[in-house]
Amino acid sequence: MAGRVTPLVGTEAVGAVVLTGGGAARMGGVDKGSIEVGGRTLLERVLAALHHVADVVVVGDEVRTSRPVTFTREDPPGGGPAAALLAGLRAFAHAPVRVIVLAGDMPRVTGDTVDRLEAAVEDDVDGAVLVDHGGRAQYLCASYRVAALLAAAPPYKEEHGLPMHRLLAPLSLAEVTAVGEEAADVDTWADVRAVREGGDFGA
Repeated sequence: MAGRVTPLVGTEAVGAVVLTGGGAARMGGVDKGSIEVGGRTLLERVLAALHHVADVVVVGDEVRTSRPVTFTREDPPGGGPAAALLAGLRAFAHAPVRVIVLAGDMPRVTGDTVDRLEAAVEDDVDGAVLVDHGGRAQYLCASYRVAALLAAAPPYKEEHGLPMHRLLAPLSLAEVTAVGEEAADVDTWADVRAVREGGDFGA
């Protein structure tokens, strides 16, 4: 069930898309969102970072969540993050002006991360992305103007397998430097162990 779109910055309506439908091939195909770290699942940690956003779409298999969200999938499934993001945008009952995009496997992302991304989307850019300490842009930890994403989107039949960097190539994006380990994601069981041993999770 979708909640109301809520204004997050100024009077702009902001929604969120959480991507959880990846194949997790390096982890034996496990549902990564269901993995617990620090007493909460990875999905619940990401949803907690979006506590101030009412309208959240989760692109992945439907599971029980602690708050109302809308579930959807790209068609066919397995189309990659760009196809999943565009499917998520189509699932909003009322299209937001901006969308926060978060991967479902980033347990150290917090509400502060989201606030910094939103603050960086000034009038002269189409969005803002988190950049890790190696200088790599985390396109699945970002805030984008929805109109810019839709303008850059290819025809529907070309979405499957579209790389994120190609979808975002026409956009002007601000960079937000990661604080601590907030850009860390979970791609292997070794990553899970490292995150669990590191502790010190934000709210």
